[in-house]
Amino acid sequence: MVRWADSSELAGLVAVELAADRLFEQVGIVFPAGTTMIEEVTDPDTVLVEGRPPAGFALVGWVDGNLHLEQLAVSPESMRRGIGGRLVAAVGDHALASGAPAVTLTTYRDVPWNAPWYERHGYSVMPSSEWGPELEKLVERERELGIEVAPRVVMRRLTTG
Repeated sequence: MVRWADSSELAGLVAVELAADRLFEQVGIVFPAGTTMIEEVTDPDTVLVEGRPPAGFALVGWVDGNLHLEQLAVSPESMRRGIGGRLVAAVGDHALASGAPAVTLTTYRDVPWNAPWYERHGYSVMPSSEWGPELEKLVERERELGIEVAPRVVMRRLTTG
């Protein structure tokens, strides 16, 4: 069952993120040191989790008036059980309940469990001409951190219609 994280669970989510990040090595992507996102989170109200202890999480924030999925990670040993799909659905439900017109995210275009996976969950590539100023800054910040080590895209899923 997807729920909001307890503050006592935040530290344990680092291991989930690092384990999930190691899977990218299979497609030649190695993340630069210091780019783990969950380590900096102090507010459990920005993290949806599933499991006790959590086997996966979705970190969310707000960008240009849309809910933004900052990070989605599932422990490799818990993958292929629908956890990621349930987390993405919960993010969409939260966006709708919060009045956000859309959910946005950035992801790798050609990694099978990234853009193609999100497309199966109703997301589509968002052209740069439709990015707001905060999203532009976010993409630029990812470039500065060295995360753009393979082609990336911005994706969006509208919360209605």
